[in-house]
Amino acid sequence: MDAQQHFSDFLSGKGIRRSMRRNEVLDVFLKCEYHISANQLVELVHKKNPKIGIATVYRTLKLITEAGIARAIEFGDGTMRYEHDYGHEHHDHIVCVRCGIFLEISSDGIETEQEAVAGKLGFLLLRHKMVLYGICPACRAKEGGEG
Repeated sequence: MDAQQHFSDFLSGKGIRRSMRRNEVLDVFLKCEYHISANQLVELVHKKNPKIGIATVYRTLKLITEAGIARAIEFGDGTMRYEHDYGHEHHDHIVCVRCGIFLEISSDGIETEQEAVAGKLGFLLLRHKMVLYGICPACRAKEGGEG
């Protein structure tokens, strides 16, 4: 099932009508292949259809997230960003605390360890968000290699 159909089914299950404006917001989000803030999404949606209100974008983004199509992430700078979640491989993030650059990372070893820790505590792990914070090589070089 594609994300559009998944969203339609999600809305139907909640008794919410799927409007043209919600469709346009979802379409713009799905075409974004980067971590996007709600304000950035509003700007992109307005380029496509300036008649769509800010509140509609925010409410639709909330529904997209509740439907599991988007995942919300905050990297320590106070800005919530959204990335594709539905049909995408799980990954975590590493963030430079100096310049704010963030990268997607994947590690089978980390994933295995997280499941083991949860299991030892009697938890069935359903999902998680992991963000590592550090200083990137470029910032370390600017600072003379010091951390």
